[in-house]
Amino acid sequence: METSSLVINYHQSLSRIIKLPHVPKSYAFSSFQSFQTRQLVNKQLSYRATSPAAVQRDNYETASFVEDDDESYGEVNRIIGSRMAAGGGGTAMEYLIEWKDGHSPSWVPSSYIAADVVSEYETPWWTAARKADDQALAQLLESSEGRRDANTVDENGRTALLFVAGLGSDKCVRLLSEAGADLDHRDIRGGLTALHMAAGYVQPDAVAALVELGADAEVEDERGLTPLELAREILKTTPKGNPMQFGRRIGLEKVISILEDQVFEYAEVEEILEKRGRGKDVEYLVKWKDGGDCDWVKGVHVAEDVVKDYEAGLEYAVAEKVMGKRMGDDGNTEYLVKWTDMADATWEPEENVDISLVQLYEQEEEAQPVNELELGIIKE
Repeated sequence: METSSLVINYHQSLSRIIKLPHVPKSYAFSSFQSFQTRQLVNKQLSYRATSPAAVQRDNYETASFVEDDDESYGEVNRIIGSRMAAGGGGTAMEYLIEWKDGHSPSWVPSSYIAADVVSEYETPWWTAARKADDQALAQLLESSEGRRDANTVDENGRTALLFVAGLGSDKCVRLLSEAGADLDHRDIRGGLTALHMAAGYVQPDAVAALVELGADAEVEDERGLTPLELAREILKTTPKGNPMQFGRRIGLEKVISILEDQVFEYAEVEEILEKRGRGKDVEYLVKWKDGGDCDWVKGVHVAEDVVKDYEAGLEYAVAEKVMGKRMGDDGNTEYLVKWTDMADATWEPEENVDISLVQLYEQEEEAQPVNELELGIIKE
């Protein structure tokens, strides 16, 4: 009975111990006996293999866990580094453990480490991230305690970058980027990136910083929305006449402007060739005047007048020059246009003629009397 009581007491006091999988049945009891011998009660403990298969990585020893009767407990001094676990689904972490007995530091999956040991290491980081405290983040990143991973994730798969972007701290965004943060990391709750967070929480400065640093503005969340589309969606639902929402609308418009400049490279459209989709998903196959490859472009990104002309069934052609000018039957100005692909010139309303050709025609008309006088031509 005394022995049983002793084992139970040790089990309660060492609740932070996490058992490795596939441990031999006799292991638990023999391990508790070893606790008594080594007097490790109430201390920060974790598992490590006494004879791990190890490889050198950046001067640290990476331990692989094996089922071995010679396994023993090691006493944790502290966590000195963190990194994302490969194949962890975006939420698993590994920590670099410094052992008190002088054993080489080992990378250990978070699931094998007591929660309070991990919390002691991670709490300052998440506190700084959720407050967008750039000084605290800088101090933690520069700490001599070890290698802190800027891509550390929480239970929702969110990194510090997503939090500081949502809070609008461009200083923190730049700091984390310099520390190696993944600018396009998506969380597991909605597939949101830092740009989604900054756009959704109406943070123009953070959006501008992320765009400048190279964040991909066309990454979609789980609903298929890019940060730009998300901002537009929010703007549509933000009341126009409410004075309390005025600043929010101004901020959203600024966010949209920044993202539009990033996403779209403005070019002059020669014509629309085809159309596909419906409603907000409509797209047009656009032919560019600069000779670039034709592209499918979402309807919201194509000039309204070009779309109207296409929808009205108007044909496009390349004008060579304007040859004449007159007042049409409706009282509006018309120009006689010579086309590159047509033998006959046609009279066209002013809005259908390139303004540069009109200006050239006007300049030539102004210069015509001068030229006639120079040639000695006299009109009666």
